[in-house]
Amino acid sequence: MADIKVRVGQQNATKVISSLAGAQTLSLSELSDVNVEPYKNGMVLVYNGTTNKFDATLTLTPVQHRI
Repeated sequence: MADIKVRVGQQNATKVISSLAGAQTLSLSELSDVNVEPYKNGMVLVYNGTTNKFDATLTLTPVQHRI
């Protein structure tokens, strides 16, 4: 795959896309940092800073941050 050049601020950066060798199937439930049980239609993944994992949820809680 071709490298994709992007600019971040005033510096150049290179985004490298990689792929897995061979035919492999991976489910989100197989990842050690993702909690997805039980599955429900419409869920999204939200990062939980307390557990350092992504949790599947139907509820999004707004948080105000200054960037």
